[in-house]
Amino acid sequence: MDWLYVCLGLVILLLAGDALVKGAVNLALRLGIPALIVSLTIVAFGTSAPELLVSVKAILDGAPGLAIGNVVGSNTANVLLVLGVPALLATMHTSHFDTRASYLQMLAATALFVVLCWFGPLTWVSGVVLLAALAAMLIYAGRASMKHRADAKAMAAQEEEEEEVEGADPSLAGWKIALFLLLGVIGLPLGADLLVDGARNIARDFGVSDTVIGLTVVAIGTSLPELATTVMAALRKQAEVAIGNVIGSNMFNLLGIMGVASFVGAIPVNSSLFQFDIWVMVGASLVLIPLVFMGRDLTRVWGICLTGLYLIYIVVALT
Repeated sequence: MDWLYVCLGLVILLLAGDALVKGAVNLALRLGIPALIVSLTIVAFGTSAPELLVSVKAILDGAPGLAIGNVVGSNTANVLLVLGVPALLATMHTSHFDTRASYLQMLAATALFVVLCWFGPLTWVSGVVLLAALAAMLIYAGRASMKHRADAKAMAAQEEEEEEVEGADPSLAGWKIALFLLLGVIGLPLGADLLVDGARNIARDFGVSDTVIGLTVVAIGTSLPELATTVMAALRKQAEVAIGNVIGSNMFNLLGIMGVASFVGAIPVNSSLFQFDIWVMVGASLVLIPLVFMGRDLTRVWGICLTGLYLIYIVVALT
């Protein structure tokens, strides 16, 4: 049954990821908001729902190490695996749009999280700081979207933007957009829940510890929604949704999930995380610098390198 849960979870994740991308890009067109902004908010939060559910449940079950391991492992997987695998399938032209502001916010969120962990444990005070930073990020995204709408109206550039977002349907009915978003947001955590439950049971059958499960099996399982969404976005030539989803998810993981989880219960920070895993997460975040600041496209060569680095990380973590 565990293997059945894993397979069923994967199928649901792929279908829900496709639905969420369709809804997000068409909502962007309908509201006059760039797909990048939508992917940084709606798509990112929807695909991060599994991490939130797993982290809160872990703390309630008396396993807070699993919660923080899940977030650290998921953020590493989001960059190396979630961007690496789609790049193997199709080149993503990340040089065609500007993600510098959102990327710098992600680096700031990473630095804030590392500092709070260094002075850990994470308590409700840490939660207030993290959630305040998340609110600031959302306010910035909201202002950016309103400015974009005003500029689009002033320059009559709406038609040009619609042509740039391939695979979208500007005439799609509002109820269909809402249905796609609803199916995606509901289906992603459902599929991830089935997959993680099955994967955890399989891992425990092989005698793997909860800490390793959090950093590897659970992290990969809860990152599959991001992977499914990013694969669909890459195949649809919507690179802004792909990279925006990863950046937004990483910020929400650190600020939103850890912020909420800190209110559920104190989260001790195992010193072993600072020996390897947290620095791998930081290094994975810095890998994106050439894509963001140097105008590099996410090609298959990048896909091979990112995926290879993640496989090496998994082998080291398991050994």
